[in-house]
Formats: sequence, structure tokens, C-alpha cells
Amino acid sequence: MNHIVRVITAIAVAVVLALTVVAQTSPRSQLDEDAALTLLQRTINRDHVYARRISLDCITYGTEETTGAYFQFVLRENHNARCGGDPQTSPVVDRYRVYRASGKIEWLERIEGNWQRYSPAQIK
Repeated sequence: MNHIVRVITAIAVAVVLALTVVAQTSPRSQLDEDAALTLLQRTINRDHVYARRISLDCITYGTEETTGAYFQFVLRENHNARCGGDPQTSPVVDRYRVYRASGKIEWLERIEGNWQRYSPAQIK
């Protein structure tokens, strides 16, 4: 009898674990533009990508392209009295894509012009 209870318990635990894995790997809802931008900003801030280059207060974000798969954002220098620079210009700092379904982030490597997986070490 004890053996049967242990087998049933083991099966129940296995089923619960399997359902948990399925729930965690099932597709999540797609990001909208605001959520994608928030994810990008939070990631850049967390990884201190621009800590040695420019204050995040001196960067503006713009949406360059929207597709069914991703949002493409451009980061530009914000030229004003606090940040300095010519207020008539806003040079591009970097470009990113945030994928709607996965939340995956890519960065445009400017020298080769290739989209690359987000890697803070490469961008810094």
C-alpha cells in the first residue's frame, strides 16, 4: 500500500512540474511599444551601457520602425543647457530592436551595419 501511495505521489509531482514548465515556456503576450521601450530603458540602465559615455538624462528615445516582429528605437543625444551641445542637432548614439514576442533585444553595430544580439560589453 505504501508503495502505491509513493508511486501516485511521484506521478502527481511529475505532472505538476511538467505543467509548470509548459506554463513558463508557453508564448507570452506580445509587447506593445511602451512595454518594449520600458524594457529597453530598464536593460540599458541596469547594465550601465552608457555610464562612461553619456548621462542617460542626455539621451532621448525615438521609434524609427514598427513591424509585426519588432520595434526599432533610436537613441539620440539630447542637446540642451544641461547636456551641452548644439540644440539644433541630435546625433544618433545607437539603435536597438526589441522583439514583440520574445522581448529579445538587438543592437546595430555601426561599423559593419549588422544587427547583433544585445551584449553590454560590446556596446560600452
